[in-house]
Amino acid sequence: MAGRNRMPREAMNDRRGYALEAPFVRGHPLPRALPHPALLEEELEMQHAEIQRLLSDNRRLVEDRIALQRELGAAKEELHRMNIVIADIRAEEELRSRELFEKGRKLEADLRATEPLKNEAIQLRGEVKKLNNLRQELSAQVQTLTQELTRLQADNQQIPHIRAEIEGLHQELMHARTAVDYEKKANIEQMEQRQAMEKNLVSMAREVEKLRAELASIDGRPWAAGGSYGMKFSSADGGFPASYGDGYGVHLGVADKGPLYGPGPNSWGGLEKPRMTRR
Repeated sequence: MAGRNRMPREAMNDRRGYALEAPFVRGHPLPRALPHPALLEEELEMQHAEIQRLLSDNRRLVEDRIALQRELGAAKEELHRMNIVIADIRAEEELRSRELFEKGRKLEADLRATEPLKNEAIQLRGEVKKLNNLRQELSAQVQTLTQELTRLQADNQQIPHIRAEIEGLHQELMHARTAVDYEKKANIEQMEQRQAMEKNLVSMAREVEKLRAELASIDGRPWAAGGSYGMKFSSADGGFPASYGDGYGVHLGVADKGPLYGPGPNSWGGLEKPRMTRR
């Protein structure tokens, strides 16, 4: 409502509601135009707002002044109390300094009186240091002896066990010696048996060679056809049995059924088994 029929601010040259002056004209002066009511109303509103702002600032300044006065009074009271406290502290410090000064004088007198005792105190300190060193050495020796005693006690506790182990080892040694002696005797007997068997095998091989030579000479002679001796002696189906049976593992004329000289390596295993069990 208040903004109706208002003039723009550019029409006013900051003259608070007054229009710009017309150019000067010689002759009779023109009547001066009055400002528009809307401009006057706006100016009044602005002045009223400015007055309200100034009043609020004034109130705030008054409140700040009152608060500062209160703080100033409190600070003055606090300063007064601090001055009193400082005076009391100074008095106490002076009293203490006097007491300390008196004590210092007394201590100086006591020190002067105890001056002859300093040499004795120095000597006693040297002796105390020597005794402390000796005590440390003795403590180290006691600790070493204690450890040695503990170790010896542990060793003494292990003596029965060690004796039992030695006894067991002694018994095992006796058993081992007995087994070794028995093994030596068995080996000697086996060697003798083996030598005897080797001699027998050698003699048997010689006889077999002789028989083979005889058979070779016999194979060249003719035999009656269809008779009981119609086959060759050296064949697998020969009619003559071997002079020495399978007990020695030799088949005359058959090279694939057994070894040439005596029993094979498997036949020696029977002799090796008791030897292994005795070990």
